[in-house]
Amino acid sequence: MGGFWDNFSTLLLITTTWQRIVPDELWDHINRFIQKLVNAINPYIEITFHELPSGSHMRSDAYAAIEVYLGANLSQQAERLNANTAGGGRSVALSIDDYEEITDIYNGVKVWWTRSKSFPRTNVISFYGRDEERRAYILKFSRRHRDIVVGSYLSHVLSEGKAIAKRNRRQRLYTNVSGDNGWGDDEKMMWRHVAFDHPATFDTLAMDPEKKKDIMDDLVAFTKGKEYYRQIGKAWKRGYLLYGPPGTGKSTMIAAMANFLHYDVYDLELTAVKDNTELRKLMIEISKRAIIVIEDIDCSLDITGKRRGKNTNENDDDVKDIKDVIANKATDDERGNNEESKITLSGLLNFIDGLWSASGGERIIVFTTNYVERLDPALIRRGRMDKHIEMSYCCFEAFKVLAKNYLKLESHDEFEIVKCLLKEIDISPADVAENLMPKSPEMSADECLGNLITALHQAKEEAVSRKAKKLHSETGHTGSEVEQKCGTASKEGVKTGFRKVMLRFLAEKYNCFR
Repeated sequence: MGGFWDNFSTLLLITTTWQRIVPDELWDHINRFIQKLVNAINPYIEITFHELPSGSHMRSDAYAAIEVYLGANLSQQAERLNANTAGGGRSVALSIDDYEEITDIYNGVKVWWTRSKSFPRTNVISFYGRDEERRAYILKFSRRHRDIVVGSYLSHVLSEGKAIAKRNRRQRLYTNVSGDNGWGDDEKMMWRHVAFDHPATFDTLAMDPEKKKDIMDDLVAFTKGKEYYRQIGKAWKRGYLLYGPPGTGKSTMIAAMANFLHYDVYDLELTAVKDNTELRKLMIEISKRAIIVIEDIDCSLDITGKRRGKNTNENDDDVKDIKDVIANKATDDERGNNEESKITLSGLLNFIDGLWSASGGERIIVFTTNYVERLDPALIRRGRMDKHIEMSYCCFEAFKVLAKNYLKLESHDEFEIVKCLLKEIDISPADVAENLMPKSPEMSADECLGNLITALHQAKEEAVSRKAKKLHSETGHTGSEVEQKCGTASKEGVKTGFRKVMLRFLAEKYNCFR
């Protein structure tokens, strides 16, 4: 045994000395000659399918299709497997583990598949406790079967793998990973996902039917418009701006759109993005057939026109010039405020409709906001946000949808009362839904409807009281006079009475000035 280690040490010393003496150019020639000699003797050919092709941040479609094909057809041969859910969580999808080899036979031709894993050599020190793994599937077959394997077998594997993936496809909800939580520098995980299982549909969405139909028609036209977009020279994407008061169903609308199109949803949190470069990387990794969502964009960053930070004057208005906001942001960064996102307006605009936004195709970008007036016009102009959708307060048509969803009622004697009250007050669909929801199993539909009518009457009285106080502060009339005027007006309609009182006040003020 000692002689073996002596010989091994001598061989290692000779090899090391040889590598130092022989120039690199000559060593390369020797390696190429040895490789040619091995290839001439080796009766097999190998094809490697990398998970992440060189220079790409996106997973290879071929790798994904091969993984699905092997897991569905040949996983019974492997002794070590990876498992994941598929088909909406109703089944398990298997894939072979690293270094496992399985055999496939196609038209009498035998091939071997292996999944490999490598760790690229790098001089960069990682603080994440692990190196980046690079996986690949290696296909090995006899030289004499080259035409069959390259010609028809690979096409068979890719087409069947894609078909299986489509059958087992499950919608996903993605969120971006903070810049400090990635796995590495270039190949870090940019997105994490969970299953998207939101029940919202356009059938259950509380909105005017004509408005819903218009949105659905627009979505269908977009999905069928690949050639049309190419013909007009425009990237295959579309922007939607959803704006309106809280509780009007903006998030529910997004879920209904995703379920209608069977798209994945990418929920982009701008405050977790370090800079424009990271924003671009996030865009690259978004798949096709996706809805990209930035909710409450008026509160996400300073670039939307909302001034925040150390140098903000509390007495300033919420809506500021965008140049001032960017200047304040730069000042904050110079003073050491480096923890906040450094995304600029131009970076966000490029994300929406720049050159990189055309990568992938078939994407919908959705912004939501409660205060559309706070947004910079450049951010929401047509061409970026192509369709502006106002999510308004609950109308009678929306109420009927909610009554059907919550109480299984399509008509009722008290619907007319609700209709009249909804014309006089502003109430969100969320508030209407909360009052319609049964609070116990024994609660009847009539009781729930009665609760809603009571709540609408209370909201009407509160609206009259608020307007009375406002008029009292503006006109100087006594509280009883104003309340009497508003109370009389409410019998005819709150809005009509309020308008008359205001006109009377303006007329009196005009006479005083004359």
